[in-house]
Amino acid sequence: MLTRIDHIGIACRNLDETVEFYRATYGFEVFHTEVNEEQGVREAMLKINETSDGGASYLQLLEPTREDSAVGKWLAKNGEGVHHIAFGTADVDGDAAAIKDKGVRVLYDQPRIGSMGSRITFLHPKDCHGVLTELVTSAPAEQTEH
Repeated sequence: MLTRIDHIGIACRNLDETVEFYRATYGFEVFHTEVNEEQGVREAMLKINETSDGGASYLQLLEPTREDSAVGKWLAKNGEGVHHIAFGTADVDGDAAAIKDKGVRVLYDQPRIGSMGSRITFLHPKDCHGVLTELVTSAPAEQTEH
């Protein structure tokens, strides 16, 4: 069962400048940064709030590290802005299977490792009214520190 909005992914051309905008404008601070070589992105997670299920909600700022990455291609076509929405779940495998059974295409056969050690998969935007949708099972709390 989906329990919360885990994060909203925002594609940007310059991660440092975008982080500074969100810090200066809204007071959001960076909770975590990493480079995901498999996905070809450098990212910053800005924590917005804690949630009742023990997780949190974030803005995920994504700068492509190469033009041929999914985010790089998307950015070239669409420009900066909202790239995807991610819903938190305790069971990414089970929820992905249940959603697939309803006719929605799941983009990964098996969940992959995402930000902060989470397990993730994506749903095809054409099956989700034009919205690239991610399902996320957070890593245990002791693994999510900066």
